[in-house]
Amino acid sequence: MENHVVLTKEGLKQLQERLEYLKNIKRPECTKAIAAARAFGDLSENSEYVAAKEEQSMCESEINELEEKIRNAKVINAKNIDASKVNLGCTVTLKDLTFNEELVYKLVGSTESDPANGLLSNESPAGKALLGAKVGDVVEYQSINAGVIKLKVLDIKA
Repeated sequence: MENHVVLTKEGLKQLQERLEYLKNIKRPECTKAIAAARAFGDLSENSEYVAAKEEQSMCESEINELEEKIRNAKVINAKNIDASKVNLGCTVTLKDLTFNEELVYKLVGSTESDPANGLLSNESPAGKALLGAKVGDVVEYQSINAGVIKLKVLDIKA
């Protein structure tokens, strides 16, 4: 069974750009670093060679991971989003009733999650609580650090 990776169009573009960077810039840099380290001689005691090989390995791992995510991407189509309730791809304006502040988040898949920049994962406790909520609803979720958090949905945009 395939594991779909839920992405916005912007998120897919970012993954594709990162993949292109790794393949076209980082990979050749790693190859050059390995060649330069080989020139130092004995590979068994060559820390530059070991470090360059480790860097190459991490680069190849990330390339494989990104290719897998892109291959299994399920892109959220903004035109098909039902903004009558909170869904993936919606931007939600919230009132944090626990801390008395207004928050704005776009609900995205876990691959794109970046709460500090307004991208909330649908798999996070807050994201799970918000899915399906309508304007005016108050949802609760258990925070690791702050106990029970209550959020009121003020607005939903596709």
